[in-house]
Amino acid sequence: QVQLVESGGGLVQAGGSLRLSCAASTFSTYTMGWFRQAPGKEREFVTAISWIGNRYYADPVKGRFTISRDISKNTVYLQMNSLKPEDTAIYYCAAAPLGKGVSDFTAYDNWGQGTQVTVSS
Repeated sequence: QVQLVESGGGLVQAGGSLRLSCAASTFSTYTMGWFRQAPGKEREFVTAISWIGNRYYADPVKGRFTISRDISKNTVYLQMNSLKPEDTAIYYCAAAPLGKGVSDFTAYDNWGQGTQVTVSS
């Protein structure tokens, strides 16, 4: 089991930036991912980084969002630039065991509590 704690959400105007952090109890060989869920919508994949450092992005965020990590701090970051109102959602950090997939939320069995991101127009 991996304990995950997100931080860094908030309210920002369209075009602005936010950086989310996810502190993990361990990285080990987990794939670390970010998902988001807007009101009335299903949880959707945003981005992930594998334990060897491969990065994956959903099409709506490519070129705007960047996932990174600090192994010494067991922390994953999500830098969000050029934010749009449609990025408004609760953002969740998650960890998936090695080989369980990247973009399918069912592959992840460890979840943080979520952090709200609101982008005003």
